Amino acid sequence: MRNRSEPSVDTGGAGCAGGAEGEVEVEGDADVVRFAFDGRALAARPGQSIAGALWGHGIVAWRTTRGGGRPRGAFCGMGVCFDCLVVVNGVPGQRACLVRVSEGDAVTSQEGHGHGALGG
Repeated sequence: MRNRSEPSVDTGGAGCAGGAEGEVEVEGDADVVRFAFDGRALAARPGQSIAGALWGHGIVAWRTTRGGGRPRGAFCGMGVCFDCLVVVNGVPGQRACLVRVSEGDAVTSQEGHGHGALGG
């Protein structure tokens, strides 16, 4: 079964399960979870990790390293490497591979470890 999302919700293209733009494929009667990433409205499956939702939209890098600004995304997928850090609802240092996306979440890219001038 496919739930049609609102036209203002970007459900991706490349790498997005579901096919046509404006659709998110979900099984059964599951609802679509809407969230924002860097100000862009996106949709995800309930229970999906933030990393999984971003991958589904073709977004594979969402953090830059403090030294050099090199792109990073999910690497280990189990919370060990800390390469997938994002800011969720204003809280930095959240591991996108472990945090489930929730309705209305505001997720933003993170530079380095997300703690300004702190070391580490």
